[in-house]
Amino acid sequence: MSEKLQKVLARIGLGSRRYMEEVIAAGRVSVNGRVAQVGERIEPGDELRIDGRKVQFQIEDEIRRRVLIYYKPEGEICSRNDPEKRPTVFDHLPQIANDRWVMVGRLDINSTGLLLFTNDGELANRLMHPSNEIEREYAVRVMGEVTPKIRQNMINGVELEDGPAKFESFSEIGGEGINRWYQVVVKEGRNREVRRIFESQELKVSRLLRTRYGTVILPRELRTGRWMELDKTDIDNLAKSVELKPRQGTGLFGMAKRRTDRMTEKPMAARRGGYLRQQRRDDEKEAPVNTGNQRKSTGFNRGSKKF
Repeated sequence: MSEKLQKVLARIGLGSRRYMEEVIAAGRVSVNGRVAQVGERIEPGDELRIDGRKVQFQIEDEIRRRVLIYYKPEGEICSRNDPEKRPTVFDHLPQIANDRWVMVGRLDINSTGLLLFTNDGELANRLMHPSNEIEREYAVRVMGEVTPKIRQNMINGVELEDGPAKFESFSEIGGEGINRWYQVVVKEGRNREVRRIFESQELKVSRLLRTRYGTVILPRELRTGRWMELDKTDIDNLAKSVELKPRQGTGLFGMAKRRTDRMTEKPMAARRGGYLRQQRRDDEKEAPVNTGNQRKSTGFNRGSKKF
């Protein structure tokens, strides 16, 4: 049982397969003490090193591809470690034996909603790469009036400091007064892209919630700060969307699949309503409470299964 070296390195999460080919070609990778070549195969028990540092690996057939949905709350950063000791999105994920979670895309500290994590680095890279044009859907609360002209500007495209950007779709979904909610879709994952598109029209985003990433929809019943593992069928659909073959084996969490089925059966309006109700609950939690006996609670769900 063997596998191509660049594929193993990409799956670990060290970079795309093409980038790992460049790393191998540069002579930075060794297998069993000799400099490796692009395209060679590696087997269980081989010693793999990059820049002299030993790297643990498994062959693809030995690994079950896994994907977590996480509902990111405000105040957490998308990093494994933070010098300022702020909470991170990795703090409350389940442990994964002899492997690690790779984050798919980012959300800034003030944004909430769907984050994906996987143990398959190549899947993560393909989902994030701009060439695959994976859709990201957001519910956005905006302060100010979005006129028909402004709406058309953002659909046609605006010029940002790092190049042109646009919304693939744009629709109003609720709210009143100067604070109204809109649903937008982009096909890139540039830093603060949605906020910057609105800012280019002199509008301020006061709330931003990611509701979908590719084929994965944020389940309406999933609460902030909690996670859920996808069923194999949903993982296979996600992999197919970026032209990766499904893997053998079955998922552990049938409950996650059933929840996702119920979610997709809901009409779009019902799902949006659920998100907005959750945001109102979050707003209420932020309001000061006059009590001298308030119980502290993290509100995090570590799951019902052991890993």
